Amino acid sequence: MKKSLSTVFLFLSVILCTALPLSAKAGAGDSLIFMWWNTENLFDSIDDPVIDDDDFSPYGRLHWTEKKLQLKLMRVQHLFNAINSHPQYRAYPDIIAFAETENKKVFTKAIGVIKAGGYKTVYHESRDPRGIDIGLAFNFRKVLFKASKTYQVPVEDKPTRPVIVAEFSVSGHPFHLVLNHWPSRAFDIRWTEPKRIAAATVVRHIADSLMQKNSKADIIIMGDFNDEPENRSLKKVLGSSFDVSAVQTSCGKLLYNCWGNYSGIGSYFYRGHWEKIDQMLVSCGLFDREGLWLPDNAFRCFAFSPMLDDSGKKPWPTYEKGVYKGGYSDHLPLLLTIRTQR
Repeated sequence: MKKSLSTVFLFLSVILCTALPLSAKAGAGDSLIFMWWNTENLFDSIDDPVIDDDDFSPYGRLHWTEKKLQLKLMRVQHLFNAINSHPQYRAYPDIIAFAETENKKVFTKAIGVIKAGGYKTVYHESRDPRGIDIGLAFNFRKVLFKASKTYQVPVEDKPTRPVIVAEFSVSGHPFHLVLNHWPSRAFDIRWTEPKRIAAATVVRHIADSLMQKNSKADIIIMGDFNDEPENRSLKKVLGSSFDVSAVQTSCGKLLYNCWGNYSGIGSYFYRGHWEKIDQMLVSCGLFDREGLWLPDNAFRCFAFSPMLDDSGKKPWPTYEKGVYKGGYSDHLPLLLTIRTQR
């Protein structure tokens, strides 16, 4: 049985979940909570002959069963409830994006564990041969969904996940959400880097197109980028920056990376090191206090003790090196609170 980690939770609250001021206090007035989470293979237990999901079946290599899926969904519900009961939020996320979901049906089940209801989903099947997609859900009581579109990333070998752009409005003010799950670092970082640069180029083009129409467009970019903020794809190609002043001065050229004023050490633990491959970035329009804007303590890598393994030093995964562990995911989720009151 997984032991209590209350001491570790206190430690993580300081290390992983402490933010520095950006402008004003979060939580006051009207706001939206954005959530990004790589769920680590949220698959059903049915073999789909169209995709390479053989491992995720009762007779596959991972012996994935309906019982294990139900336990995973229970973990998802536990996470949502932890966010809802957390003193910084006291609410469920309004915009939810999950990476590594197999299909719309299983994603809808995951969102359905939120007993408060009020969510609708947007789902685009990817060309990824493994069948892993990005699922998007939104609270239709708070935001109006207008449209969504996918942008394919040009890579030479097997196809990867598309970039998804969703347009919403809140209180009549439009904003765009750009969702990403870039090609992995598998085998060799340098060999796979061109694929992530290709993805960054697509996202940069999307941001440029939106800001050509409105230089102060409110754009939120989030995802699993499989690169860190200082890597070329993010810093040089996409224009990621930790400097709020530089983003405001170079409005349209730079995007603010929300890890910048955050003291946490990462969302993903790999080979003994924390990595910040899950990220949230915003355009300069989020600093003008018109429409949507960033408050103080806006960004958080959300960690609570049950999400950690028995060592208390890394996420509790569903699988580790092919061995079933029964945990939440090998990634921690990100949360971003954005004010909507002028």
